[in-house]
Amino acid sequence: MSQVVLVTGAASGLGNVIAEFFAAQGDHVILTASTLEKAESAKNQSSNAQNMHPLKLDISVESDFHDAVQWIEQKFSKLDVLINNATVTKATPVLEITASDFDWVTQVNQRGTFQSCQIIGQYMAAKGYGRIINLASLAGQNGGTATGAHYAASKGAIVTLTKIFAKEFAAKGITVNAVAPGPMESPIVHSVVSDEKMEQFIQNIPVKALGSMEFIAETCALLASRNAAFVTGATWDINGGLFMR
Repeated sequence: MSQVVLVTGAASGLGNVIAEFFAAQGDHVILTASTLEKAESAKNQSSNAQNMHPLKLDISVESDFHDAVQWIEQKFSKLDVLINNATVTKATPVLEITASDFDWVTQVNQRGTFQSCQIIGQYMAAKGYGRIINLASLAGQNGGTATGAHYAASKGAIVTLTKIFAKEFAAKGITVNAVAPGPMESPIVHSVVSDEKMEQFIQNIPVKALGSMEFIAETCALLASRNAAFVTGATWDINGGLFMR
Protein backbone atom coordinates (compact mmCIF):
# COMPACT_ATOMS: atom_id res chain seq x y z
CA MET A 1 0.00 0.00 0.00
CA SER A 2 1.48 3.34 -1.05
CA GLN A 3 2.25 6.02 1.51
CA VAL A 4 2.27 9.80 1.39
CA VAL A 5 5.81 10.94 2.16
CA LEU A 6 7.12 14.48 2.67
CA VAL A 7 10.86 15.06 2.29
CA THR A 8 12.37 18.44 3.15
CA GLY A 9 15.34 19.70 1.16
CA ALA A 10 14.53 17.21 -1.57
CA ALA A 11 15.66 19.15 -4.65
CA SER A 12 19.26 17.90 -4.49
CA GLY A 13 21.78 15.79 -2.60
CA LEU A 14 20.69 13.27 0.02
CA GLY A 15 17.13 14.61 0.15
CA ASN A 16 16.70 14.00 -3.55
CA VAL A 17 18.08 10.46 -3.28
CA ILE A 18 15.62 9.74 -0.46
CA ALA A 19 12.72 11.22 -2.41
CA GLU A 20 13.60 9.16 -5.50
CA PHE A 21 13.82 5.98 -3.43
CA PHE A 22 10.32 6.38 -1.99
CA ALA A 23 8.87 7.45 -5.35
CA ALA A 24 10.38 4.37 -7.00
CA GLN A 25 8.52 2.26 -4.43
CA GLY A 26 5.27 3.76 -5.66
CA ASP A 27 4.76 6.20 -2.80
CA HIS A 28 3.39 9.69 -3.29
CA VAL A 29 6.36 11.93 -2.50
CA ILE A 30 5.88 15.58 -1.58
CA LEU A 31 9.14 16.96 -2.90
CA THR A 32 9.85 20.19 -1.03
CA ALA A 33 12.49 22.88 -1.47
CA SER A 34 13.01 26.47 -0.36
CA THR A 35 11.40 27.64 -3.60
CA LEU A 36 8.72 26.09 -5.79
CA GLU A 37 10.99 26.52 -8.81
CA LYS A 38 13.64 24.26 -7.25
CA ALA A 39 11.04 21.65 -6.35
CA GLU A 40 9.49 21.67 -9.82
CA SER A 41 12.91 21.45 -11.47
CA ALA A 42 13.75 18.38 -9.39
CA LYS A 43 10.48 16.75 -10.39
CA ASN A 44 11.13 17.45 -14.06
CA GLN A 45 14.49 15.70 -13.81
CA SER A 46 13.10 12.70 -11.95
CA SER A 47 12.62 9.26 -13.47
CA ASN A 48 9.69 8.86 -11.07
CA ALA A 49 8.03 12.19 -11.85
CA GLN A 50 4.54 10.68 -11.83
CA ASN A 51 4.88 10.11 -8.07
CA MET A 52 6.48 13.47 -7.28
CA HIS A 53 4.46 16.42 -5.96
CA PRO A 54 6.51 19.63 -5.74
CA LEU A 55 5.85 22.06 -2.89
CA LYS A 56 7.57 25.15 -1.50
CA LEU A 57 8.68 24.59 2.07
CA ASP A 58 11.44 26.80 3.44
CA ILE A 59 12.12 25.30 6.86
CA SER A 60 13.39 28.64 8.18
CA VAL A 61 9.88 30.11 7.69
CA GLU A 62 7.25 28.99 10.21
CA SER A 63 4.27 29.89 8.02
CA ASP A 64 5.50 27.50 5.31
CA PHE A 65 4.83 24.55 7.64
CA HIS A 66 1.26 25.67 8.26
CA ASP A 67 0.74 26.21 4.52
CA ALA A 68 2.15 22.74 3.84
CA VAL A 69 -0.28 21.12 6.28
CA GLN A 70 -3.23 22.82 4.58
CA TRP A 71 -1.97 21.74 1.15
CA ILE A 72 -1.49 18.15 2.31
CA GLU A 73 -4.99 17.99 3.80
CA GLN A 74 -6.56 19.30 0.61
CA LYS A 75 -4.59 16.99 -1.70
CA PHE A 76 -4.19 13.76 0.28
CA SER A 77 -6.13 14.13 3.57
CA LYS A 78 -3.20 12.47 5.36
CA LEU A 79 0.57 12.28 5.70
CA ASP A 80 2.21 8.97 6.55
CA VAL A 81 5.90 9.84 6.59
CA LEU A 82 7.88 13.01 7.32
CA ILE A 83 11.61 13.06 6.61
CA ASN A 84 13.38 16.12 7.98
CA ASN A 85 16.42 16.28 5.75
CA ALA A 86 16.84 19.99 4.90
CA THR A 87 19.96 21.53 6.37
CA VAL A 88 22.71 24.05 5.83
CA THR A 89 26.30 22.90 6.17
CA LYS A 90 29.15 25.21 7.11
CA ALA A 91 32.81 24.38 7.72
CA THR A 92 33.89 27.66 9.33
CA PRO A 93 36.70 27.32 11.94
CA VAL A 94 35.21 27.56 15.43
CA LEU A 95 37.00 30.80 16.39
CA GLU A 96 35.79 32.49 13.20
CA ILE A 97 32.06 31.75 13.57
CA THR A 98 30.11 34.97 13.99
CA ALA A 99 26.97 35.32 16.07
CA SER A 100 24.87 35.82 12.94
CA ASP A 101 26.40 32.72 11.31
CA PHE A 102 25.66 30.65 14.39
CA ASP A 103 22.09 31.96 14.60
CA TRP A 104 21.40 31.21 10.93
CA VAL A 105 22.64 27.61 11.05
CA THR A 106 20.74 27.04 14.29
CA GLN A 107 17.57 28.58 12.87
CA VAL A 108 17.59 26.39 9.78
CA ASN A 109 18.86 23.09 11.20
CA GLN A 110 17.65 23.05 14.78
CA ARG A 111 14.57 25.28 14.79
CA GLY A 112 13.52 24.04 11.37
CA THR A 113 13.51 20.43 12.57
CA PHE A 114 11.75 21.44 15.79
CA GLN A 115 8.94 23.27 14.01
CA SER A 116 8.56 20.52 11.45
CA CYS A 117 8.14 17.89 14.18
CA GLN A 118 5.87 20.19 16.17
CA ILE A 119 3.55 21.46 13.43
CA ILE A 120 3.44 18.53 11.03
CA GLY A 121 3.67 16.06 13.91
CA GLN A 122 0.48 17.48 15.41
CA TYR A 123 -1.26 16.99 12.07
CA MET A 124 -0.15 13.35 12.04
CA ALA A 125 -1.24 12.91 15.66
CA ALA A 126 -4.73 14.12 14.78
CA LYS A 127 -4.86 11.37 12.15
CA GLY A 128 -3.54 8.75 14.58
CA TYR A 129 -0.55 7.59 12.57
CA GLY A 130 2.85 8.77 11.39
CA ARG A 131 6.53 8.06 10.92
CA ILE A 132 9.01 10.90 11.44
CA ILE A 133 12.67 10.47 10.53
CA ASN A 134 15.13 13.25 11.33
CA LEU A 135 18.51 13.47 9.63
CA ALA A 136 21.09 13.99 12.34
CA SER A 137 24.83 13.53 11.77
CA LEU A 138 28.00 11.98 13.09
CA ALA A 139 29.10 15.59 13.63
CA GLY A 140 26.44 15.94 16.34
CA GLN A 141 27.91 12.96 18.19
CA ASN A 142 31.67 13.44 17.98
CA GLY A 143 31.88 17.22 17.56
CA GLY A 144 32.53 17.07 13.83
CA THR A 145 35.56 16.19 11.75
CA ALA A 146 35.24 18.48 8.72
CA THR A 147 32.22 20.60 9.65
CA GLY A 148 31.72 23.73 11.71
CA ALA A 149 30.85 23.88 15.40
CA HIS A 150 27.50 25.52 14.67
CA TYR A 151 26.57 22.69 12.31
CA ALA A 152 27.72 20.01 14.76
CA ALA A 153 25.83 21.65 17.64
CA SER A 154 22.63 21.87 15.62
CA LYS A 155 22.86 18.21 14.64
CA GLY A 156 23.44 17.21 18.26
CA ALA A 157 20.28 19.11 19.13
CA ILE A 158 18.36 17.13 16.53
CA VAL A 159 19.26 13.89 18.34
CA THR A 160 17.78 15.34 21.54
CA LEU A 161 14.69 16.71 19.77
CA THR A 162 14.11 13.25 18.32
CA LYS A 163 13.84 11.81 21.85
CA ILE A 164 11.59 14.65 23.01
CA PHE A 165 9.08 14.24 20.18
CA ALA A 166 9.26 10.44 20.39
CA LYS A 167 8.02 10.68 23.98
CA GLU A 168 5.38 13.25 23.07
CA PHE A 169 3.88 11.24 20.22
CA ALA A 170 4.53 7.64 21.35
CA ALA A 171 0.95 6.97 22.45
CA LYS A 172 -0.53 8.66 19.36
CA GLY A 173 0.56 6.19 16.69
CA ILE A 174 3.67 8.14 15.70
CA THR A 175 7.29 7.06 15.88
CA VAL A 176 10.13 9.57 15.77
CA ASN A 177 13.64 8.41 14.96
CA ALA A 178 16.89 9.83 13.64
CA VAL A 179 19.54 8.62 11.23
CA ALA A 180 23.07 9.89 11.85
CA PRO A 181 25.23 9.46 8.75
CA GLY A 182 28.96 9.83 8.68
CA PRO A 183 30.80 11.09 5.57
CA MET A 184 29.10 9.91 2.41
CA GLU A 185 29.81 9.91 -1.30
CA SER A 186 27.87 13.14 -1.74
CA PRO A 187 28.25 16.65 -3.14
CA ILE A 188 28.32 18.15 0.37
CA VAL A 189 31.26 16.03 1.50
CA HIS A 190 33.20 16.85 -1.66
CA SER A 191 32.48 20.55 -1.14
CA VAL A 192 33.86 20.43 2.40
CA VAL A 193 36.86 18.13 1.80
CA SER A 194 39.21 19.10 -1.01
CA ASP A 195 40.36 16.57 -3.62
CA GLU A 196 43.90 16.83 -2.23
CA LYS A 197 42.76 15.82 1.26
CA MET A 198 40.14 13.24 0.26
CA GLU A 199 42.44 10.21 0.14
CA GLN A 200 43.72 10.79 3.67
CA PHE A 201 40.18 11.63 4.81
CA ILE A 202 38.97 8.23 3.61
CA GLN A 203 41.93 6.46 5.21
CA ASN A 204 40.83 7.85 8.57
CA ILE A 205 37.49 6.03 8.24
CA PRO A 206 37.79 2.52 9.75
CA VAL A 207 36.05 0.86 6.78
CA LYS A 208 38.21 2.90 4.35
CA ALA A 209 35.28 4.11 2.26
CA LEU A 210 32.63 6.82 2.10
CA GLY A 211 29.05 5.89 2.87
CA SER A 212 26.20 5.42 0.40
CA MET A 213 23.32 7.89 0.13
CA GLU A 214 21.19 5.09 -1.33
CA PHE A 215 21.68 3.05 1.83
CA ILE A 216 20.60 6.04 3.94
CA ALA A 217 17.44 6.16 1.83
CA GLU A 218 16.85 2.43 2.40
CA THR A 219 17.28 2.95 6.14
CA CYS A 220 14.74 5.78 6.11
CA ALA A 221 12.31 3.52 4.26
CA LEU A 222 12.75 0.79 6.88
CA LEU A 223 12.04 3.21 9.72
CA ALA A 224 9.08 4.57 7.74
CA SER A 225 7.39 1.18 7.39
CA ARG A 226 4.32 0.19 9.38
CA ASN A 227 6.34 -2.69 10.81
CA ALA A 228 8.65 -0.19 12.53
CA ALA A 229 6.12 0.60 15.26
CA PHE A 230 8.40 -0.61 18.08
CA VAL A 231 11.32 1.66 17.15
CA THR A 232 11.07 5.21 18.48
CA GLY A 233 13.43 7.72 20.02
CA ALA A 234 16.39 5.95 18.43
CA THR A 235 19.34 7.30 16.48
CA TRP A 236 20.71 4.84 13.94
CA ASP A 237 24.44 5.32 13.34
CA ILE A 238 25.73 4.83 9.80
CA ASN A 239 29.29 6.09 9.91
CA GLY A 240 31.80 3.45 8.80
CA GLY A 241 32.98 2.86 12.36
CA LEU A 242 33.95 6.46 13.14
CA PHE A 243 31.68 6.51 16.19
CA MET A 244 30.82 3.41 18.20
CA ARG A 245 28.56 3.29 21.24
